[in-house]
Amino acid sequence: MRRVYLDYAATTPIDPDVLAEIVRVYEQLFGNPSSLHTYGQEARKIVEESRKTLASILNAKPEEIIFTSGGSESDNLAIKGVAFRNRERGKHLITSAIEHAAVLDTMKYLEKSHGFELTVLPVDQYGTVSPESVEEAIRPNTILVSIMYANNEIGTIQPIEEIGKVCQEHDVIFHTDAVQAFCKVPIDVQAQNIDLLSTAAHKVYGPKGVGFLFVRDIGIRKNWGLYIDPLIHGGGHEFGLRSGTENAPGIAGFAKAADLLYQDLDNESQRQTILRDKIIQWVLENIEDVSLNGHPTQRLPNNINLSIANVEGESLLLALDLEGIAVSTASACSSKSAEPSHVLTALGIPAELARGSLRITLGKYTTEEEVNYLLEKLGPIVARLRGLSPLGGETGENHSDSCE
Repeated sequence: MRRVYLDYAATTPIDPDVLAEIVRVYEQLFGNPSSLHTYGQEARKIVEESRKTLASILNAKPEEIIFTSGGSESDNLAIKGVAFRNRERGKHLITSAIEHAAVLDTMKYLEKSHGFELTVLPVDQYGTVSPESVEEAIRPNTILVSIMYANNEIGTIQPIEEIGKVCQEHDVIFHTDAVQAFCKVPIDVQAQNIDLLSTAAHKVYGPKGVGFLFVRDIGIRKNWGLYIDPLIHGGGHEFGLRSGTENAPGIAGFAKAADLLYQDLDNESQRQTILRDKIIQWVLENIEDVSLNGHPTQRLPNNINLSIANVEGESLLLALDLEGIAVSTASACSSKSAEPSHVLTALGIPAELARGSLRITLGKYTTEEEVNYLLEKLGPIVARLRGLSPLGGETGENHSDSCE
């Protein structure tokens, strides 16, 4: 049976050249980067070279890159780090209704357990946060705004530069979760007024368990002084913001993966956009009662999110999987929930339609032949599932305990 992977937003396969680099570092540069002898200094050199490579992609300084275990830790370090450091200055936080759970749950934790005030901004029908709503929500005691760069489910890209400008004008720290956007769209932390930015290596054909947090000027800001505290204490690694021996092979792999992707960003973005739009156009023209979720143009080049009426998303996912096609219904981090996607409901999509969502995400290994295979199978599967639905909106199956 043919196998087609179209769930690149969940994770990506590791690039063979990246794997080779990781193995090389494991075998040849295995020293502790904090050791003073030659083995340690060789490992330190690859860590610092990787830091420079990653910083250059964002137009950042190397010392502003803090290595972590991935996107969730980076989000937690950014949000809790600012909140705990500045709780005497203010306890008001702002985010949006469509953030990743690593942001939303962290914000809610601070609200529930530490007495912070939280404003969750609504989005429009496309999942866009307006800079005006951010400005209106800012108070004298606001210390942090966290708005994701691009949504992991619907692909909508936010007006980050405008939001960053609003935060700068009001002297508020601005964090963006760029896990999905990094190396898919150009990012300039200077031009876009970004103070904190989260990434993860496994979204860019690198290893799992590695990421970084960009911290502008290592957490020193005019009128604020030091604006971020570490979450992990110990040996003072990563400029004192993330203790623990650096994962040199993983870091080297991350830098290699990001560099390879970034060097071909324009061409690959254009190629994936063509394939993305082919899928969207075909589905909307050939399958009835289907709508596109997210912004029609201001979206990631690899993201398609569809609501298909009278079909349950999980049934559609499993039927496609039987044909060897891997897709998802929502974020991989929330797919085990029986509740409809909080992102889609925030767009005003009814729960029954949100449960019929399908997320297709492309990658650099996706071919036109694979897209054609998807389209060949999708129409008949939707028709068959709709035929099994006696109520026209439910499949009649009990999925209360189901998960992806």
